Amino acid sequence: MVIYVTCSDPRFIIYLGKDKYENEDLIKWGFPNDIWFHVDKFSSAHVYLRLPPDVTIDTIPKQVMQECLQLVKDGSKDGRKQEKVSVCYTPWGNLRKTASMEVGEVGFKNEKDVHHIPNVTKDKDLLKKLMKTWVEKEVDLEQERKAYDLEEKNKKKKAMEEQKKKEKEDAKRYKEELKEKRFEYIDEIGTAHTNKEDIDYDEDFM
Repeated sequence: MVIYVTCSDPRFIIYLGKDKYENEDLIKWGFPNDIWFHVDKFSSAHVYLRLPPDVTIDTIPKQVMQECLQLVKDGSKDGRKQEKVSVCYTPWGNLRKTASMEVGEVGFKNEKDVHHIPNVTKDKDLLKKLMKTWVEKEVDLEQERKAYDLEEKNKKKKAMEEQKKKEKEDAKRYKEELKEKRFEYIDEIGTAHTNKEDIDYDEDFM
C-alpha cells in the first residue's frame, strides 16, 4: 500500500510507503522528478515529493517543504520522540541501492546532492491537518513508472518532430528569401547605366 497525503499546493504529490517493504518498491520505481526525504540518524518513513515540471529541488515552496518535514519526522518511531531532528532530502536519482543492503535501506550516489535541514520541530496543527487527508491506495508502482517513461518518450519524440519541422520550414524560408534577393540584384543590374549607353551629353564636350 502507498500512502498519499494531500499537499497544500495541488501541483505537488506527497506519498510514502506503509512499511520497509513498500519503501523498497518506492526506491526502485520512483520518478526522476521525485524528491526523497528521511530523518538523519534515525529510521523513518521514506517520504516522497513529486515535483511539477517548473519546480526544482531549490525552488520548493516553504509550505510544501514544511509538510514533508512534518510527515517524515512523525514517520520516525524514534524521531517523533525527539524535540528536534535533522532531515535530509535528495533527488530520487541520487539514491543508491546495493544487494548487500537490508530491505528499505538506501545510500547515496553523491553526498554533495544531499541537502540537510536541522532543528525540525513538530507542528501539531499542520500535522493534524495533513493526517486528515491520509489515504492508502493499492498501486502498481512498476506500471506507473513504465507509463511515465512511455509518456516522456512520446513527448521527446514529438518535440524532435516539431524541431525538424521548424528547421525544414526555416530552411525553405531562407531559400525563398535568398532567391528574392538574387532577383532584386539582377533587376538592379538591368536598370544600371554605363558610359556606353545612348545618353545626351552637353554639346560643349563634343
